[in-house]
Amino acid sequence: MSESTPTAADTRRLAEEARARVRFEEEALELSDQVYRVARRFVGSREEAEDLVQQTYERAFRSWRQYTPGTNLRAWLLRILTNLNIDRGRRQQRSPQTTSLDTDAGDYLLYNTLEAQGDNVDEEQVVERLSQDSIVEALAEVPHDFRDVLVLVDIGDFAYADAAQILDIPIGTVMSRLHRGRRILKKNLADTVVT
Repeated sequence: MSESTPTAADTRRLAEEARARVRFEEEALELSDQVYRVARRFVGSREEAEDLVQQTYERAFRSWRQYTPGTNLRAWLLRILTNLNIDRGRRQQRSPQTTSLDTDAGDYLLYNTLEAQGDNVDEEQVVERLSQDSIVEALAEVPHDFRDVLVLVDIGDFAYADAAQILDIPIGTVMSRLHRGRRILKKNLADTVVT
């Protein structure tokens, strides 16, 4: 038998590997809507989100053998997405934003800002002033370290431990970034409603 002729065992192994790859790709693609929703919160535009999702799936499909079947595929894909987003942020060399975290305003910053203007604060009016685009814009203005945690925990409904694993940071850091990120987002939304 020549060395170039595959044996029956080689053929079975290749067939099993092909089936495993197809299964992986099908399962990964079933999660594409969820991956896109998280990507959309990471970046400012739909086009950037689509590019980020495409890069995520390119990397996932290239590295499919690194995924351990039976583990959380969604978390694995979002980890790739998060890493790509971090790389994107580094490439843009964004300077860190300095945002006042006035502790007096607290959780009622939006309410207090509107009340200070003398507006009769009505929840329905506030909701009308905040369009989906203005919310996305306010979220996009949150520094990416805080935004990543906000997106994973508040939008992606990940537990703190899962977000910590995806971002490769301690749980305490997740909690502090989440707290500060929420405050920054509230201030951004208050600024949006006021203007």
